[in-house]
Amino acid sequence: MSRYYYDLHIHSCLSPCGDDDCTPNNLVGMGVLAGLQIMALTDHNTCRNCPAFFEAARRQGIIPVPGMELTTAEDIHMVCLFPDLESAMAFDAEIRTRRLLIPNRPDIFGNQLVMNGEDEVIDTEPNLLSNATDVSVEEAAPLAEHFGGVCYPAHIDREANGIVAVLGALPPGHGYACVELHDGEKEAAYRATQPLDGVRTVVGSDAHYLWDIRDAANWLDIEDEPYSGALVRQRLIDMLRRGL
Repeated sequence: MSRYYYDLHIHSCLSPCGDDDCTPNNLVGMGVLAGLQIMALTDHNTCRNCPAFFEAARRQGIIPVPGMELTTAEDIHMVCLFPDLESAMAFDAEIRTRRLLIPNRPDIFGNQLVMNGEDEVIDTEPNLLSNATDVSVEEAAPLAEHFGGVCYPAHIDREANGIVAVLGALPPGHGYACVELHDGEKEAAYRATQPLDGVRTVVGSDAHYLWDIRDAANWLDIEDEPYSGALVRQRLIDMLRRGL
């Protein structure tokens, strides 16, 4: 078993609210400087920069996790993580059919840049990625699990798009084995007021700029023998599904 410092909520230049400097290689480089070992790319409602992110991460010795920050029909943000690129891209294809297609206005919302592993722009996403899908909050976790992944509420301690702020509280019997906090120091307060018995908490930066990526402070102890990046990813997914 080894200790892995992580950040499981990071946006690239494909998210309209993500800075154009958040290219796959720049994100990984900042992760190395921050002392991270596991990084997840979670752009809004898309996984299209995950292949480039994998390529960049492998060059720098970071274990990459493909993911997405899904916006539900209720405008709640959910982190979805997958054990491999194939599963993530299959989930991406499904979500493309569930998005509300509104043309992006780069001058208002920002660019949506698809990159290759050399940080070259190979495409742009024409429709806005940050608006709600038609996937309900009840459907989100089972849908991600259908594709081999895990899905849990993002930044429950934030007003914008957090499940507690939108619904008023985590529903009793919500079934989530994991939730994300933006500020880990708020864990005790949320455990005192929300139904979080047996629920694991993780802390995510929700980085939209390179400087949002925090120095390594949050870790998970993961059984990783015989070692491979694929094994660590799968054990991570299993851990987040299992809870405490």
